[in-house]
Amino acid sequence: MTNVRNPSVAGQFYQASRSGLSKEVASYMEGSQKEECLGAVSPHAGYIYSGMVAGKVLSRIKFKDTFIILGPNHTGIGAQFSIMARGYWRTPMGDVKIDSELADIILESSKYITEDPSAHASEHSIEVQLPFLQHIKMDFGFVPIVISNADLDTLKDVGSELADSIKISKKDVVILSSSDMTHYESHESARDKDKRAIDAILDLDENRLQNEVLSHDISMCGCAPTIVMLSALKKLGAKEAELVDYKTSGDVSGDYSSVVGYAGILIK
Repeated sequence: MTNVRNPSVAGQFYQASRSGLSKEVASYMEGSQKEECLGAVSPHAGYIYSGMVAGKVLSRIKFKDTFIILGPNHTGIGAQFSIMARGYWRTPMGDVKIDSELADIILESSKYITEDPSAHASEHSIEVQLPFLQHIKMDFGFVPIVISNADLDTLKDVGSELADSIKISKKDVVILSSSDMTHYESHESARDKDKRAIDAILDLDENRLQNEVLSHDISMCGCAPTIVMLSALKKLGAKEAELVDYKTSGDVSGDYSSVVGYAGILIK
């Protein structure tokens, strides 16, 4: 029996019909400029709020056949580092196959990552990235990994293990970290706090990112996945990063009293 992970937020975070979702995603994608990228930070809120930033950053990536998508664990279900290693993820636009070959290499190479589909069943952070990628190309493979908080050294170790796994696989891979930034503070406070975290990411400094998030109480839900991504990509040769866009929900709703921040960042 084929293992299919059905969408958990279709009709809530994005359109539930194939045609409606295709039009929705297309409205957020930008032109033909493509860049060689090792990774990216992309937001995961409802598309009405974060879709513009997600579309802008993901449409800039020169497409690869394999993605590793790292998402935070909002539900608290499952292992600390949970991979789904086989099967398909379904969206209204179709099914995306898990790259089981790469997933198995990751499982074999990692002291921390375990196979636990339960962590993925209701977690939206990875799911919402897929329709943007499907809009670009329907035929690709991916590996989903849900990450809970852990100490800095462990997160960096996991990143190092991912880099080793990619090298062993000899695959051309893009790593995406799915993250929103500050949650439910004023627009001004969110922009100030988020700049601290974004600047640390732009400097490819996962130690500083952790310090900024902790010392300034920045409610960046994907801090742990981003630390893992930075650690992996630096081992794979990352040299620079670019902030493609930053917005808050207030830019859409007009309510600047309590917003969520969204950043789109490319790692090259």
